[in-house]
Amino acid sequence: MPEGKHIGLQVLIFSLVAATFSTIYITQPVLPVLRSEFGVSASTASLTISAVILGIALANLPFGMLVDRYPIRPIILLGGSVIVACGIFCASTKDLSLLIAARFIQGLFIPSLTTCLVVHLVRSLPADRLNVVTGSYVSATVVGGLGGRLLGGWIHPPLHWRYAFVTASLLLLAATLAASRWLPKREGQRETSEEFESFAGLLRRPELLRIFFVAFGACFVFSSVFNYLPFYLSAAPFRASTQVITWTYLSYLVGAFTGPVAGKLSNRIGNGATMALGSATLAIAIAATFIPSLPVIAAALAGVCAGFFAVHSAAAGALNLRLSSGRGRANSLYVLFYYLGGSIGITASGHTYHLAGWPGVAVLGILMLALPFAIGLAEMRERKRTVKMV
Repeated sequence: MPEGKHIGLQVLIFSLVAATFSTIYITQPVLPVLRSEFGVSASTASLTISAVILGIALANLPFGMLVDRYPIRPIILLGGSVIVACGIFCASTKDLSLLIAARFIQGLFIPSLTTCLVVHLVRSLPADRLNVVTGSYVSATVVGGLGGRLLGGWIHPPLHWRYAFVTASLLLLAATLAASRWLPKREGQRETSEEFESFAGLLRRPELLRIFFVAFGACFVFSSVFNYLPFYLSAAPFRASTQVITWTYLSYLVGAFTGPVAGKLSNRIGNGATMALGSATLAIAIAATFIPSLPVIAAALAGVCAGFFAVHSAAAGALNLRLSSGRGRANSLYVLFYYLGGSIGITASGHTYHLAGWPGVAVLGILMLALPFAIGLAEMRERKRTVKMV
């Protein structure tokens, strides 16, 4: 592929993934506004996020198998069109139940633009190009996650949060049409099911199952912290505005460089040690949010992001180092556990917030971090045994 087309492909992938991820968290900074506007509890308002994440978790594996059988362009066009249509519906509906239902449908079709795209890139690009384009993909997930939050709570005034859905839908429509038009036509060889280890076989491997639970626990905590933080900051003693709350999400930019740094750290001290260190960092940062100071909480959120992306990066690295085949299915399972953790975490933390407020959410998160921390320690012990045997 000529260099010009390669750069064009990077821009194309970045635009599509960023636009897709911006739709996931678009209501997060305005959750207190939704709670007041619809007269519901914090946990009910949070369903506008957890419904999307649950949809992604449920549809990830089916779309992973679908793209093995059919060309990707029609899948992307269909998925993008459904997400855009639901976004416009979200902007116009006055019924919160219908808004949540539309968000769930958006989640069901997001893997058509993410999971399917990754499979397409793996099949279509040589290894030297794949690493660079994959880097653009990862960066786009961070930029998209931040962009959706800024779009929902900062670019548009709180009373006009519906316009954020319109803007996000138009951006995604443009990116979808561009991708369906200019993605490489050659998709490479589709692999047969006999070449893969089955999902059940992968789940029966204890060393992989541990990593899946790291993804579950890390996303459980990360999603809960960022989902209930707006309620914490909008109440006494802070009484922060939506714009101020949205500024705190700039800490998400830490994830743009934490991943590569964590990768280098894992090469030096091992993935298990990085998981344990990241989990400890995340727990300490959550504990720091008890200090009633907005600057301290902003710094704590940077620590939350640094710890989370360190755990996430090390877990993904540990997973793929253990695989000689079935990488697509194993990574699909990883994403499944990841988003299930996020959905269950938001739901469980919603009930906890209702009973015990922010302290309950924070303590629940710190307790959950014992899971990836313990698994990190187990990975460290296994690495030591392997080194001794060698």
